[in-house]
Amino acid sequence: MQNRHLWIALTLAVGIVPAQAETIQVTIDRLVFSPATVEAKVGDTIEWVNKDVFAHTATVKGGWEVMIPPKKSASLTLKTAGPVDYFCRLHPNMKGRLVVAP
Repeated sequence: MQNRHLWIALTLAVGIVPAQAETIQVTIDRLVFSPATVEAKVGDTIEWVNKDVFAHTATVKGGWEVMIPPKKSASLTLKTAGPVDYFCRLHPNMKGRLVVAP
């Protein structure tokens, strides 16, 4: 009977372990964010990998901005839940969306 209780306790403990934060890559190539829409969770990190020969930004109007140098990468850890639309301030036709779950 004691082993059964231990098994139940271990099963419950495993069920409450928080999910590991992930790093999600968004590639920038030929003036396009790919994928254009990313589903993530609070605590995840978005890493933009710029394959273009010029700089880009990931900019949220009235919010944050990440500068991504040419042929380099830059990242941001997500701190709040909700949908976030972003664009490149230097190339406003470049658009992306983050859907951030709690």
